[in-house]
Amino acid sequence: MMGEQAWRGGAAEPTSAQSRPRGSGAAIGRWAALGGSAIVLVLASLLAAGLAVGAKQACRTGAWNFGVAQYQAHCYTDIYPLYFDEGLSAGKIPYLDHHVEYPVLIGAVMQGAAWVVRSISNPYVRGLQFFDVTVAVLALFLVAGVLATAYCAGPARRWTALLVALSPALILAAFINWDLIAMGLMMMALAAWAARRPVLAGVLLGLAVATKFYPVLVLWPLLLLCLRAGRMRAFWQTTGSAALAWLAVNLPVAIIAPSGWATFYVYSSKRGADWGCIYFFFQHMHWPGVDTYSVPALNLMSGAAFAVACGAIGLLALAAPRRPRLAQLIFLTTAAFLLTNKVWSPQYVVWLVPLVVLARPKIGGYLVWQAAEVGYFYAIWGYLITVIEGDRYPGAISSALYFTSVLARFGTVALLSGLVVSEVLRPGRDVVRSAGVDDPAGGVLSGAADVLLLRGGLRRRRPLTAA
Repeated sequence: MMGEQAWRGGAAEPTSAQSRPRGSGAAIGRWAALGGSAIVLVLASLLAAGLAVGAKQACRTGAWNFGVAQYQAHCYTDIYPLYFDEGLSAGKIPYLDHHVEYPVLIGAVMQGAAWVVRSISNPYVRGLQFFDVTVAVLALFLVAGVLATAYCAGPARRWTALLVALSPALILAAFINWDLIAMGLMMMALAAWAARRPVLAGVLLGLAVATKFYPVLVLWPLLLLCLRAGRMRAFWQTTGSAALAWLAVNLPVAIIAPSGWATFYVYSSKRGADWGCIYFFFQHMHWPGVDTYSVPALNLMSGAAFAVACGAIGLLALAAPRRPRLAQLIFLTTAAFLLTNKVWSPQYVVWLVPLVVLARPKIGGYLVWQAAEVGYFYAIWGYLITVIEGDRYPGAISSALYFTSVLARFGTVALLSGLVVSEVLRPGRDVVRSAGVDDPAGGVLSGAADVLLLRGGLRRRRPLTAA
C-alpha cells in the first residue's frame, strides 16, 4: 500500500548462510536478543488480557444469564455457557459422558478447569470461576504466542509483536473461545522451526492441531518451500513428529470414546453456512444458481474453492522470482481457508493477527484490516439482537449494516492477501527483506539456494549451500 510506514527497529541480520550462527547457540542467542523487549512484550500481553477481561465484565456480573443482554453489552463468550451445556457443571467428562464439539486438547482444558472449580457449591459462581480459570490459561498462551511471534520476526523486527499483543480485534475476541491456545502452540511451533528444531516444531504443531484443526494448514506452505529449497528431511521430521504428537493425544480418546471423539469431525462436515462467511451473504442475497443451503453442495463448493487457492499458492511458491518467506505463505493459506470456508467466527481473528504481522509488517494495511475486524465484532452482536428480537430492539442493527461489515472483513483480508502476493512477486517491496535478511522464520530454509524452481517449465538448480 502506497505511503505505508514499516514498523522498524534494530539492526539487520546477516544474509550469508555461512555467517549466520547455527544450532542451539543461535537459538539461545536469538532468545537472549529479546532481552528487555521480552519483559515489555509480556507486560503488553498481560495488559491486553486485562483489557479483554474488562470487555467481558458486564457478562461476568450476570449479563450472560439474560438473553440478549450479553449481545447488547458485546460481551458474549462460549466459555461460560458451555460449562453447563457440555455437562461439565454436572460432573460429566468430555467425550466419555458427553459429546463435545471440539478437538481433544480443548476438551482436556475444559475438564481441567472444571476440576479446579468443582468444590464451589453455587453452580453460577462455579461457572464464573470456570470462565476465570479458563481465561488465566488463555492469557498464558497469549503471552507465549506474542513472544514466539517476536522470535519469528527476528532481532530487527521483534517489536512488531506489539501489534499482536495490542491488537484491538484480538483483545475484543480473545476470550470468546479457546482459540488462543491453538494460536500460542502454533506460533511456538513456528519459533521452533525458526530455531532449526524441526522435531520440536512438529510436536508443538501436532498439539496445536489437536486443539483447533486450522494449524494443519502450516504443512502445505512448509512442503512447498522445502521442495523448492531441497530441505525435505526437515519437512518430514516436522510432519512425522506432528503426526505422532497428534496421535498421542487423540488415539486414547478415540479408543475409549470413539463416537465422542468423532463428534468434532462429524459436526464440521454437517455444519451449514454460518454467520460471517461469504456463503451466508449469498443466502441472504438469494443469488440464482448459488446453492448454499445444501450442506453437501456447500462442502463441495468450499472445498473446491480452497483447493484452487492452494494450487495457486503452490504455483506462487515454486515460480516466484525469490523463494517466499514462510510467514507469507502461511498467511496466504490461512486467509484462503477463511475466505473460502463455511464458518468464519469472530474469534478467528486470533488466528490471523500474528500471521499478518509476520507476513506484512506495515502499519497502514494492518490498521485498515483491524478496523474491519472490530467493525464486524460489534456488528455480529447487533445482528443477533435483530434475529432474536427484531430490528427495533435496543442495540439491533439492520441486515444491510451487518452484511456491509461481512464484506468489509472479507475485502480487507483479500486486500492483505493481494498485497502479500504482490510483495512475493516483487521481493524488493518486502520490508523484511529490504532490511537485509532472507527469512527470519525460515529456519533451515533461510539462506538456502533453490533446488526446484518452476519458471517456464521445471528447472533444477544445484544448491549453493549445504543443509
